[in-house]
Amino acid sequence: MDSDVGHGGAGSSDAGKRSPEAVGESTTRATLQRRLEELIRENRFTIAVFFPFVGAVTLVASAEGLLPEPLAYNPLLILFGTMVMRSPLLVGLLPRVGWWALGCLSVLTIYTYAIEIVGVRTDWPYGAFEYTISLGPMLLGDVPIALPLFFIPLVLNAYLLMLLVFGSWVDRAAVRIPIAIAATVAIDLVLDPAAVAIGFWAFDPPGVFYGVPVSNYVGWVISGTVAVILVDLAFDREALLERVRECEFMLDDLVSFVLLWGTVNLLYGNWLAAAVAGVFCLGLFRTDRYDLEMVRTAVPGLESRHSN
Repeated sequence: MDSDVGHGGAGSSDAGKRSPEAVGESTTRATLQRRLEELIRENRFTIAVFFPFVGAVTLVASAEGLLPEPLAYNPLLILFGTMVMRSPLLVGLLPRVGWWALGCLSVLTIYTYAIEIVGVRTDWPYGAFEYTISLGPMLLGDVPIALPLFFIPLVLNAYLLMLLVFGSWVDRAAVRIPIAIAATVAIDLVLDPAAVAIGFWAFDPPGVFYGVPVSNYVGWVISGTVAVILVDLAFDREALLERVRECEFMLDDLVSFVLLWGTVNLLYGNWLAAAVAGVFCLGLFRTDRYDLEMVRTAVPGLESRHSN
Protein backbone atom coordinates (compact mmCIF):
# COMPACT_ATOMS: atom_id res chain seq x y z
CA MET A 1 0.00 0.00 0.00
CA ASP A 2 1.18 3.50 -0.79
CA SER A 3 2.81 4.80 2.40
CA ASP A 4 1.76 8.41 1.84
CA VAL A 5 -1.88 7.70 1.06
CA GLY A 6 -2.72 4.24 2.34
CA HIS A 7 -1.35 4.86 5.84
CA GLY A 8 -2.18 8.53 6.26
CA GLY A 9 1.09 10.15 5.18
CA ALA A 10 4.78 9.93 6.04
CA GLY A 11 6.50 11.87 8.76
CA SER A 12 8.34 15.14 8.39
CA SER A 13 11.71 13.33 8.23
CA ASP A 14 10.53 11.42 5.15
CA ALA A 15 9.29 14.65 3.61
CA GLY A 16 12.83 16.02 3.83
CA LYS A 17 14.12 13.10 1.75
CA ARG A 18 11.60 13.58 -1.05
CA SER A 19 11.97 15.78 -4.07
CA PRO A 20 10.36 19.25 -4.05
CA GLU A 21 7.93 18.00 -6.70
CA ALA A 22 6.82 15.11 -4.49
CA VAL A 23 6.45 17.37 -1.46
CA GLY A 24 4.45 19.86 -3.53
CA GLU A 25 2.18 17.12 -4.84
CA SER A 26 1.61 15.83 -1.30
CA THR A 27 0.80 19.34 -0.07
CA THR A 28 -1.62 19.93 -2.95
CA ARG A 29 -3.40 16.65 -2.24
CA ALA A 30 -3.63 17.42 1.47
CA THR A 31 -5.09 20.84 0.69
CA LEU A 32 -7.66 19.34 -1.70
CA GLN A 33 -8.57 16.69 0.87
CA ARG A 34 -9.08 19.34 3.54
CA ARG A 35 -11.32 21.43 1.29
CA LEU A 36 -13.41 18.42 0.31
CA GLU A 37 -13.87 17.48 3.96
CA GLU A 38 -14.90 21.05 4.81
CA LEU A 39 -17.44 20.95 1.97
CA ILE A 40 -18.94 17.70 3.30
CA ARG A 41 -19.07 18.97 6.89
CA GLU A 42 -20.77 22.21 5.87
CA ASN A 43 -23.46 20.31 3.97
CA ARG A 44 -23.98 17.15 6.02
CA PHE A 45 -27.70 17.66 6.58
CA THR A 46 -28.32 18.43 2.91
CA ILE A 47 -26.37 15.37 1.76
CA ALA A 48 -27.46 12.81 4.35
CA VAL A 49 -31.08 13.87 4.95
CA PHE A 50 -32.41 16.27 2.32
CA PHE A 51 -31.15 14.35 -0.74
CA PRO A 52 -32.52 10.94 0.32
CA PHE A 53 -35.84 12.53 1.32
CA VAL A 54 -36.18 14.21 -2.07
CA GLY A 55 -35.02 10.99 -3.72
CA ALA A 56 -37.68 8.90 -1.98
CA VAL A 57 -40.43 11.39 -2.90
CA THR A 58 -39.42 11.68 -6.55
CA LEU A 59 -38.90 7.95 -7.04
CA VAL A 60 -42.26 7.06 -5.52
CA ALA A 61 -43.91 9.84 -7.52
CA SER A 62 -42.28 8.46 -10.67
CA ALA A 63 -43.51 4.95 -9.90
CA GLU A 64 -47.05 6.21 -9.28
CA GLY A 65 -47.14 8.30 -12.46
CA LEU A 66 -47.27 11.59 -10.59
CA LEU A 67 -44.19 13.16 -12.18
CA PRO A 68 -44.22 14.41 -15.77
CA GLU A 69 -41.52 13.70 -18.31
CA PRO A 70 -38.61 14.27 -18.28
CA LEU A 71 -38.53 14.36 -14.46
CA ALA A 72 -39.93 10.86 -13.97
CA TYR A 73 -37.10 8.35 -13.56
CA ASN A 74 -34.66 10.87 -14.97
CA PRO A 75 -31.33 8.96 -15.13
CA LEU A 76 -29.20 12.11 -14.82
CA LEU A 77 -31.02 13.10 -11.63
CA ILE A 78 -30.69 9.56 -10.27
CA LEU A 79 -26.95 9.48 -10.97
CA PHE A 80 -26.41 12.99 -9.60
CA GLY A 81 -28.31 12.22 -6.40
CA THR A 82 -26.41 8.95 -5.96
CA MET A 83 -23.05 10.68 -6.39
CA VAL A 84 -23.95 13.36 -3.86
CA MET A 85 -25.07 10.81 -1.28
CA ARG A 86 -21.94 8.72 -1.88
CA SER A 87 -19.62 11.73 -1.45
CA PRO A 88 -19.10 11.47 2.36
CA LEU A 89 -17.93 7.88 2.01
CA LEU A 90 -15.69 8.59 -0.99
CA VAL A 91 -14.11 11.71 0.54
CA GLY A 92 -13.66 9.97 3.89
CA LEU A 93 -12.04 6.94 2.30
CA LEU A 94 -9.74 8.84 -0.06
CA PRO A 95 -6.74 9.23 2.33
CA ARG A 96 -6.59 5.43 2.70
CA VAL A 97 -6.68 4.65 -1.03
CA GLY A 98 -3.13 3.85 -2.08
CA TRP A 99 -1.96 1.91 -5.12
CA TRP A 100 -2.69 -1.47 -3.57
CA ALA A 101 -6.21 -0.46 -2.55
CA LEU A 102 -6.80 1.05 -5.97
CA GLY A 103 -5.76 -2.22 -7.59
CA CYS A 104 -8.09 -4.30 -5.40
CA LEU A 105 -11.00 -1.94 -6.01
CA SER A 106 -10.30 -2.05 -9.75
CA VAL A 107 -10.52 -5.84 -9.66
CA LEU A 108 -13.77 -5.50 -7.72
CA THR A 109 -15.12 -3.09 -10.35
CA ILE A 110 -14.36 -5.56 -13.14
CA TYR A 111 -15.94 -8.37 -11.12
CA THR A 112 -19.04 -6.25 -10.47
CA TYR A 113 -19.59 -5.74 -14.19
CA ALA A 114 -18.80 -9.37 -15.03
CA ILE A 115 -21.16 -11.05 -12.58
CA GLU A 116 -23.98 -8.63 -13.41
CA ILE A 117 -23.62 -9.28 -17.15
CA VAL A 118 -23.62 -13.03 -16.46
CA GLY A 119 -26.70 -12.56 -14.28
CA VAL A 120 -28.63 -10.63 -16.91
CA ARG A 121 -27.71 -13.01 -19.75
CA THR A 122 -27.95 -16.37 -17.96
CA ASP A 123 -30.29 -15.73 -14.98
CA TRP A 124 -27.49 -16.99 -12.71
CA PRO A 125 -26.80 -16.42 -9.82
CA TYR A 126 -29.57 -13.93 -8.99
CA GLY A 127 -32.49 -15.41 -10.90
CA ALA A 128 -34.21 -14.05 -14.00
CA PHE A 129 -34.38 -10.26 -13.83
CA GLU A 130 -34.18 -7.22 -16.06
CA TYR A 131 -33.72 -3.48 -15.66
CA THR A 132 -37.07 -1.85 -16.33
CA ILE A 133 -35.95 1.79 -16.36
CA SER A 134 -32.86 3.60 -17.57
CA LEU A 135 -30.14 4.06 -14.97
CA GLY A 136 -27.89 5.86 -17.42
CA PRO A 137 -25.65 4.55 -20.22
CA MET A 138 -25.45 0.76 -20.46
CA LEU A 139 -22.33 -1.40 -20.79
CA LEU A 140 -22.72 -3.87 -23.69
CA GLY A 141 -26.40 -3.00 -23.61
CA ASP A 142 -26.87 -5.09 -20.46
CA VAL A 143 -25.86 -3.30 -17.24
CA PRO A 144 -25.54 0.35 -16.18
CA ILE A 145 -22.06 1.81 -16.55
CA ALA A 146 -22.60 3.37 -13.10
CA LEU A 147 -23.13 -0.08 -11.53
CA PRO A 148 -19.93 0.06 -9.38
CA LEU A 149 -21.15 3.39 -7.96
CA PHE A 150 -24.35 1.64 -6.91
CA PHE A 151 -22.84 -1.59 -5.57
CA ILE A 152 -19.32 -1.13 -4.18
CA PRO A 153 -20.22 1.61 -1.63
CA LEU A 154 -22.87 -0.73 -0.20
CA VAL A 155 -20.14 -3.27 0.54
CA LEU A 156 -17.86 -0.59 1.98
CA ASN A 157 -20.65 0.73 4.22
CA ALA A 158 -21.40 -2.76 5.52
CA TYR A 159 -17.71 -3.41 6.15
CA LEU A 160 -17.06 -0.10 7.93
CA LEU A 161 -20.15 -0.38 10.12
CA MET A 162 -19.11 -3.90 11.06
CA LEU A 163 -15.65 -2.69 12.11
CA LEU A 164 -17.10 0.03 14.33
CA VAL A 165 -19.90 -1.98 15.93
CA PHE A 166 -18.12 -5.27 16.61
CA GLY A 167 -14.73 -3.89 17.64
CA SER A 168 -12.22 -6.53 18.76
CA TRP A 169 -14.69 -9.30 17.89
CA VAL A 170 -13.67 -8.95 14.25
CA ASP A 171 -9.90 -9.05 14.72
CA ARG A 172 -9.87 -12.52 13.15
CA ALA A 173 -10.70 -12.84 9.46
CA ALA A 174 -12.68 -16.02 10.16
CA VAL A 175 -15.13 -13.87 12.13
CA ARG A 176 -14.80 -10.58 10.27
CA ILE A 177 -15.47 -11.85 6.75
CA PRO A 178 -18.73 -13.76 7.49
CA ILE A 179 -20.15 -10.85 9.50
CA ALA A 180 -19.34 -8.39 6.70
CA ILE A 181 -20.93 -10.72 4.13
CA ALA A 182 -24.05 -11.03 6.27
CA ALA A 183 -24.22 -7.23 6.60
CA THR A 184 -23.86 -6.85 2.83
CA VAL A 185 -26.69 -9.31 2.16
CA ALA A 186 -28.78 -7.53 4.80
CA ILE A 187 -28.31 -4.28 2.90
CA ASP A 188 -29.85 -5.96 -0.14
CA LEU A 189 -32.78 -7.11 2.00
CA VAL A 190 -33.53 -3.39 2.20
CA LEU A 191 -32.57 -2.39 -1.34
CA ASP A 192 -34.13 -4.96 -3.65
CA PRO A 193 -37.71 -4.96 -2.34
CA ALA A 194 -37.80 -1.16 -2.54
CA ALA A 195 -36.19 -1.12 -6.00
CA VAL A 196 -38.73 -3.65 -7.27
CA ALA A 197 -41.58 -1.64 -5.74
CA ILE A 198 -40.63 1.53 -7.61
CA GLY A 199 -39.83 -0.29 -10.84
CA PHE A 200 -36.04 -0.12 -11.06
CA TRP A 201 -35.90 -3.80 -12.02
CA ALA A 202 -38.17 -6.83 -11.97
CA PHE A 203 -37.81 -10.58 -11.42
CA ASP A 204 -39.60 -13.15 -13.57
CA PRO A 205 -41.30 -14.82 -11.87
CA PRO A 206 -41.64 -12.53 -8.85
CA GLY A 207 -40.20 -13.91 -5.64
CA VAL A 208 -41.62 -14.49 -2.18
CA PHE A 209 -39.86 -11.57 -0.47
CA TYR A 210 -41.82 -8.58 -1.78
CA GLY A 211 -41.25 -9.71 -5.35
CA VAL A 212 -37.61 -10.74 -4.82
CA PRO A 213 -36.74 -14.46 -5.14
CA VAL A 214 -34.54 -16.36 -2.72
CA SER A 215 -32.10 -16.99 -5.58
CA ASN A 216 -31.29 -13.29 -5.60
CA TYR A 217 -29.94 -13.50 -2.06
CA VAL A 218 -27.98 -16.65 -2.88
CA GLY A 219 -26.41 -14.57 -5.65
CA TRP A 220 -25.68 -11.78 -3.19
CA VAL A 221 -23.92 -14.24 -0.89
CA ILE A 222 -21.69 -15.20 -3.83
CA SER A 223 -21.02 -11.67 -5.08
CA GLY A 224 -20.83 -10.30 -1.54
CA THR A 225 -18.23 -12.87 -0.53
CA VAL A 226 -15.90 -11.89 -3.36
CA ALA A 227 -16.52 -8.18 -2.75
CA VAL A 228 -15.90 -8.36 1.01
CA ILE A 229 -12.70 -10.37 0.58
CA LEU A 230 -11.37 -7.82 -1.93
CA VAL A 231 -12.28 -4.91 0.37
CA ASP A 232 -10.63 -6.68 3.30
CA LEU A 233 -7.48 -7.19 1.22
CA ALA A 234 -7.50 -3.64 -0.10
CA PHE A 235 -6.93 -1.78 3.15
CA ASP A 236 -4.75 -1.84 6.22
CA ARG A 237 -7.55 -2.62 8.67
CA GLU A 238 -6.09 -0.71 11.62
CA ALA A 239 -5.44 2.37 9.48
CA LEU A 240 -8.93 2.13 8.00
CA LEU A 241 -10.51 1.78 11.43
CA GLU A 242 -8.54 4.78 12.68
CA ARG A 243 -9.77 6.79 9.71
CA VAL A 244 -13.44 5.87 10.13
CA ARG A 245 -13.20 6.70 13.84
CA GLU A 246 -11.73 10.16 13.21
CA CYS A 247 -13.89 11.03 10.19
CA GLU A 248 -17.31 11.72 11.67
CA PHE A 249 -19.17 11.85 8.36
CA MET A 250 -17.75 8.69 6.77
CA LEU A 251 -20.92 6.64 7.35
CA ASP A 252 -23.32 9.38 6.23
CA ASP A 253 -23.80 7.49 2.97
CA LEU A 254 -25.28 4.62 4.99
CA VAL A 255 -27.57 7.13 6.70
CA SER A 256 -28.75 8.27 3.25
CA PHE A 257 -29.28 4.67 2.19
CA VAL A 258 -31.39 3.84 5.25
CA LEU A 259 -33.49 6.99 4.90
CA LEU A 260 -34.09 6.59 1.16
CA TRP A 261 -34.78 2.90 0.82
CA GLY A 262 -36.26 2.48 4.29
CA THR A 263 -38.79 5.19 3.48
CA VAL A 264 -39.69 3.57 0.15
CA ASN A 265 -40.21 0.22 1.89
CA LEU A 266 -42.45 1.84 4.49
CA LEU A 267 -44.54 3.59 1.84
CA TYR A 268 -45.10 0.30 -0.01
CA GLY A 269 -45.76 -1.75 3.10
CA ASN A 270 -42.58 -3.85 2.87
CA TRP A 271 -42.50 -4.16 6.62
CA LEU A 272 -39.76 -6.78 7.01
CA ALA A 273 -37.45 -4.88 4.66
CA ALA A 274 -38.19 -1.67 6.58
CA ALA A 275 -37.41 -3.51 9.84
CA VAL A 276 -33.98 -4.50 8.49
CA ALA A 277 -33.40 -0.80 7.69
CA GLY A 278 -34.29 -0.14 11.32
CA VAL A 279 -31.60 -2.61 12.43
CA PHE A 280 -29.05 -0.60 10.45
CA CYS A 281 -30.31 2.51 12.24
CA LEU A 282 -29.56 0.83 15.56
CA GLY A 283 -26.10 -0.07 14.28
CA LEU A 284 -25.47 3.55 13.33
CA PHE A 285 -26.58 4.69 16.78
CA ARG A 286 -24.14 2.19 18.31
CA THR A 287 -21.27 4.08 16.69
CA ASP A 288 -21.94 7.02 19.05
CA ARG A 289 -21.73 9.57 16.25
CA TYR A 290 -25.41 9.99 15.34
CA ASP A 291 -27.14 11.73 18.21
CA LEU A 292 -28.73 15.09 19.08
CA GLU A 293 -25.32 16.77 19.12
CA MET A 294 -24.69 15.61 15.56
CA VAL A 295 -28.09 16.95 14.48
CA ARG A 296 -27.38 20.26 16.17
CA THR A 297 -24.09 20.71 14.35
CA ALA A 298 -25.28 19.35 11.00
CA VAL A 299 -28.55 21.22 10.50
CA PRO A 300 -27.87 24.59 8.84
CA GLY A 301 -28.36 27.49 11.22
CA LEU A 302 -29.25 25.34 14.23
CA GLU A 303 -25.80 25.51 15.84
CA SER A 304 -25.66 29.30 15.62
CA ARG A 305 -29.12 29.65 17.15
CA HIS A 306 -28.12 27.29 19.94
CA SER A 307 -24.97 29.25 20.71
CA ASN A 308 -26.97 32.46 20.93
